[in-house]
Amino acid sequence: MVYCTENKRSAIMKSFQENHFASFGTRSLTSTLIYCGLLTLASVSHAQEWTYWGGNKAFNRYSPADHIDAGNVQQLEIVWQRSAIDESITSAFPRLRVSGNLRGTPIYIDGVLYASNGQGLVEAFDPASGDTLWVQGLADNEAPLPRGSGSRGVELWQSGADARLLSVRNGSLFALDPQTGEPITAFADSGRLNLVPEGAQTFSLTSSGPLVVNDVIIITGTVDGAGDSGTTWRGVQSEDVRGFDVRSGELLWTFHAVPREGEFGTETWGNDSWRDSGDLGSWCCLSADEELGYVYVPFTAPTAAYYGGHRPGDNLYSNSLVAIDVITGERVWHFQMVHHDVWEYDNVGPPVLGDIVVEGRPIKAVMQANKTGWVYVFDRVTGEPVWPIEEIPVPQSDVPGEQLSATQPFPTKPAPIATQGITEADIIDYPEIGQIARATVANFVIGPIFTPPTLISEKPGGTQGTLTLPGSWGSANWNTGAFDPDTGYFYGFTNDIPRVYRLEATEDPEAEMAYWSPNREAPYLDGIPLTKPPWGRITAIDMNRGEHIWQVANGDSLSDHPDLENLNLSNLGIASRPAALLTKTLLFIGEGSNNHGGTQPNMWGTAFRAYDKLTGDVLWSTDLPSATTSSPMSYVHEGKQYIVVAVGSLGDPGQWVALALP
Repeated sequence: MVYCTENKRSAIMKSFQENHFASFGTRSLTSTLIYCGLLTLASVSHAQEWTYWGGNKAFNRYSPADHIDAGNVQQLEIVWQRSAIDESITSAFPRLRVSGNLRGTPIYIDGVLYASNGQGLVEAFDPASGDTLWVQGLADNEAPLPRGSGSRGVELWQSGADARLLSVRNGSLFALDPQTGEPITAFADSGRLNLVPEGAQTFSLTSSGPLVVNDVIIITGTVDGAGDSGTTWRGVQSEDVRGFDVRSGELLWTFHAVPREGEFGTETWGNDSWRDSGDLGSWCCLSADEELGYVYVPFTAPTAAYYGGHRPGDNLYSNSLVAIDVITGERVWHFQMVHHDVWEYDNVGPPVLGDIVVEGRPIKAVMQANKTGWVYVFDRVTGEPVWPIEEIPVPQSDVPGEQLSATQPFPTKPAPIATQGITEADIIDYPEIGQIARATVANFVIGPIFTPPTLISEKPGGTQGTLTLPGSWGSANWNTGAFDPDTGYFYGFTNDIPRVYRLEATEDPEAEMAYWSPNREAPYLDGIPLTKPPWGRITAIDMNRGEHIWQVANGDSLSDHPDLENLNLSNLGIASRPAALLTKTLLFIGEGSNNHGGTQPNMWGTAFRAYDKLTGDVLWSTDLPSATTSSPMSYVHEGKQYIVVAVGSLGDPGQWVALALP
């Protein structure tokens, strides 16, 4: 590659802006080409790449790079920073606000970084300097301001001389030339495929981005959703899984998230509720085994998650992990983690693939963390649980019309990575606030995991709902899960903050349900949670044995709070959603950002740490320019290892930050 000098780069950028943005309203923008010569994908060392936003299609978030280790990690320093949106766009649209919620994790393939930017446009940039190579062009209908949102990942497909970079933005799938950013005109409609399903109004979100398996593009996402706590459920479009031909964009198959007539699973929707149910799909984190030809899809909770009187039965494929054959689109196997969900205990984290050995038996495993706090482990070929998962009786509901499942699946191994349910012993008991905490909790129903939502009572001393752990933000979320192929260790990251499950009768004459959930926020004691810390944890599990190896608090929080500062507390943990990077010897993780829903104002931070992945000891810590908002990634470029992570907050514009040794 022959890159421009800074002066020439500036001249090209100025010319581009003058020639293209001046007539923005009447013409499409070609890709921003800020380089000299032709960007080539040829023969750059493949040392250690990062080929998917989860590291690879197994989604193990692991890099074998070992240049940075315990002996030199203290020398890590920031080597470049890059705005969430390239300056060619922000300078052309001065009123464009750069959001602090930058979700894109770059991929590194053949010596180039590619990522979805803060507007969802693909950018290619130099791995050593962060300088722009090209930026995907805007559509001609985006005046006066671009309006898009980024996804967590982009996908690069190559077959011989044919290559295309795939991304999702504003309800469309784009296929771009990875050398130039120009559309692949042979794909769909001149490089753009409309993803809005027939009968739907929108295709609003696919946080994960596309995944290609054996020449099939897998797309999931949300459409017109009725919402988790709404009062309607009928006629919402099903959020199906679709497979498209990577060369043409032709639709090959559709897997129905809510089964249709004659399909397996309709019997799990009583009163024929499958006919009108939708808003159930997979918005994040796919993985795949290309040798098997299977994609692993984690599904969310059903429409209006907290009351299910209108949908008796287990409600497949809600809260399930489904293995789908990418050639046929047919279900190979499935497992439902939560029957008839009324807690919003989604599968939203990645199904992590890894090979383990259990009692001398090699197993191709898939590990699915769920908001319940369990990690469910299966043979990814057959779907058989690696350790028994038992159906255990659970509390039942007294809400009129609600018919809960009599039992729920309880894994026997591994042990939960988060607190499950609330007892008196879980309530914070520090001096000055312990009595207040107990009095506050007395207003709620508490109990074991799967204690159901309760009706708000207007009677004196009546209940204000069910207070429980985990809450609907989960213990595990999109950020949870990383696997070390060297040791067989799985790493889980949990948010241990309670929520309230409360219901009240609907008064809206157009409501389609008898009850709804008006508010699920749990009370705080001047910013202090009602339950004991640590509120954010990292857990290492030996998946060859199903045993916890270590568990530590991730970060510190609230130790300087006036009600806590004299108690000499430490390692209280930060309840947020940071993701991790595993390397040969280290685990890197931040503290998460306040951009993420459900994050309290005092539960995020800018620290970025390296842990000894075998012991959980902190080896190094630094403060980044802002808080981490995406998964960190690593690569080796021209003999040098880099770590890149997106950062930002409600007060800080998003940017990518690269660290390396001097």
